[in-house]
Amino acid sequence: MRAPVFRFAPSPNGALHLGHAYSALINHRMAQAAYGRFLLRIEDIDLGRCRPEQRDAIFDDLKWLGLDWETPVRLQSQHFADYSEALDRLVDEELVYPAFMTRRDVRAFISERQHWPRDPDGAPLYPDLDKQLPAAERQSRLSSAVPFAWRLDVDAALQHAGSPITWFETGSGPDGETGTVNAEPAAWGDVVVARSDIPTSYHLAVVVDDAVQEITDVVRGLDLFHATAVQRLLQDILGLPVPDYHHHRLILDQDGRKLSKRHGDTGLASLREAGATPADIRRRIGIE
Repeated sequence: MRAPVFRFAPSPNGALHLGHAYSALINHRMAQAAYGRFLLRIEDIDLGRCRPEQRDAIFDDLKWLGLDWETPVRLQSQHFADYSEALDRLVDEELVYPAFMTRRDVRAFISERQHWPRDPDGAPLYPDLDKQLPAAERQSRLSSAVPFAWRLDVDAALQHAGSPITWFETGSGPDGETGTVNAEPAAWGDVVVARSDIPTSYHLAVVVDDAVQEITDVVRGLDLFHATAVQRLLQDILGLPVPDYHHHRLILDQDGRKLSKRHGDTGLASLREAGATPADIRRRIGIE
């Protein structure tokens, strides 16, 4: 029986904070306990926001925490061909469609309609207008280089998948879900799986990467629990292996808010410069 494989997969678009430290340390600890492998992946498909210096800072922070990992590190920006291949399969099987509405278009459309459905993160579901476009109109827009994104036709994908979609949860969901969890990808609507300039999105890249790296255990924050449904659907329609999932608690600030790069929460490097030690970090996040 092959050894379990765990991974920590940050994005180099800001400094790692205490929440990242918790996830990295939990993954590393679980890998060691299972006599498994611990991999580091850099999720840098957003070429406009991800910086090499931030990637190097991630390496420095993790080494300072006392972690080690296998090399070479997988950089998503070096594997667009893998994602393009998966996207081509979805296009060929008519499980995705080009979506032309901008965020402004969507806001304008739903503003005229009451009680428009929203996804688990609170964003409005994408209208189905583009799915109804006549083929000639769709081709005209594509030929005119109108900006678009590839969106998953969730209804067609569910029909293609056939059997109910589940995953095995070894952690705990927001409502205490554990063991076999029934996935509800339709709650997210027709999510973006790629853009016209980048042949992937987070959802598509993560399932391709997990398959390529033979990840057996995905250990990550509770904020990604519901998103697992979309990724499970993609795994099924692409014929990819399915890891077990473990969603762990989040590290919150004093106001009960999830730590975030966007909100400028104090990074590990700043804490280190202020005199914190790796042991201090472990105590702060409840890992002794």
